[in-house]
Amino acid sequence: MGSELNRRDLVKRAMAVGLVAVPSASFLTACASDSGDKTDKPKETGTVSAKNPLGVKEGAPLEAFIFKGGFGDDYVKNAETAYNTTYKTTVKHTGTQALGPKLQPRFAGGSPPDVMDNSGADNLDTAALAKQGKLVDLTPLLEAASFDDPAKKVRDTLIAGTIEQGQYGGKEVYALNYAFTVYGTWYSNKLFKDKGWTYPQTLTEQLALCEKIKAAGIAPYTYPGKYPYYVHFDIFAQIAKAGGVEGINAIDNLEPKAFQTDAVKGVIAYYEELAAKGYILQGSEGKTHIQAQTDWTKGKAAFIPNGSWVENEAAPTMPKDFDLAVGPIQGAASDKLPYGAIRAAAGEPFIVAKDGKNPAGGMELLRIMLSKAQAKAFTESLKSLTAVAGAEEGLTLTPGLASASAGLKAAAANVVNPRLGDWYKKLNEETIGNLTLDLLSGKIKAAEWITKAQAASDATAKDSSVPKFKHA
Repeated sequence: MGSELNRRDLVKRAMAVGLVAVPSASFLTACASDSGDKTDKPKETGTVSAKNPLGVKEGAPLEAFIFKGGFGDDYVKNAETAYNTTYKTTVKHTGTQALGPKLQPRFAGGSPPDVMDNSGADNLDTAALAKQGKLVDLTPLLEAASFDDPAKKVRDTLIAGTIEQGQYGGKEVYALNYAFTVYGTWYSNKLFKDKGWTYPQTLTEQLALCEKIKAAGIAPYTYPGKYPYYVHFDIFAQIAKAGGVEGINAIDNLEPKAFQTDAVKGVIAYYEELAAKGYILQGSEGKTHIQAQTDWTKGKAAFIPNGSWVENEAAPTMPKDFDLAVGPIQGAASDKLPYGAIRAAAGEPFIVAKDGKNPAGGMELLRIMLSKAQAKAFTESLKSLTAVAGAEEGLTLTPGLASASAGLKAAAANVVNPRLGDWYKKLNEETIGNLTLDLLSGKIKAAEWITKAQAASDATAKDSSVPKFKHA
């Protein structure tokens, strides 16, 4: 993809729009009473050298707890193999989809794993952990010599914006986001070609196409009702396109009346109409993300909101000729951002625990993962880009990844990345997520969604126990 897409330039453009992502999760109540740094716990340390810039102790144990979702966890195991060989040990590896329930008591008890991929629906709240002094500042990793070039620091190998995504109101970096994701409305290009359909540019055109899709015996739309915040990948991007940077920043900043704008009203009215006209696959409200994706890959629905990890996650049920594609953000001709705008961000946040036994080893594992060989293998096997600049060069891209890359190139500076879901997980996934579920189930109207979303935002803004973040 080297000649097709310079990822560093693209993310610089994304930052110019003023939107940078910081994946996060639910409030870690189990740790609320156990804050602060524990300095009396001995750490495993070794001798710093050119080949060991972080001072990892040979033979010291290292524990990794990895979210096993759309990307699986083999890519981390591959890096662990290299770590084991170099430091003559065996990493204790756990792959799981339920980090929070398993790790909350361990953080509370002062015995967390050393390094974690803090992703998934049941992840930990990175912001809360950082505020409580539970995480290692990863600046030493970023300042260390890169794995491939001792003359170049790790920070200089990353695409622009990656470091900022791991910051929480200060210069410290508490998360290293490894994957680079494009979000949007995904569909089968083969289906569209076979039916003579064209991906719509506006929501009005989308509704007209939905009628044709429904007439063809296919549900126009499905979503995972068990995790309705997936729909927010589209909703908040559409609001950003309609209202511009200032509109979506107001929502992210929890400002009064931020949900009561014309941009929000137009987008939410569209989703009310999707439900009212029966354009949503029956039973979607009870589906998990895997079940919804399976319905979609089997041709029961034409569109699904998702991230670019879907190409790998849905691979077991996706026909070989599916020709996966993602479309630009849809909206209206009057939107502040033009058609072609797209949502993209780095994700898959890795964190290192301050109370772990081997934080230096945790950072070293990440340094290995940020080598071009490991990053290239990730992209080749998992159909997703990484935060390592240029690591995808020379690879043959899969249909979904090629579509995402082409969309990014066409978007130029119009790359958006709303932050509400990153900064305020409970508000986005539970409170507003439940409103979205009710909206798409026909239980409430757009006006009620807006009123209650604003009320929930106001309540969060007034809640002193919730860490607050604002766009600069």
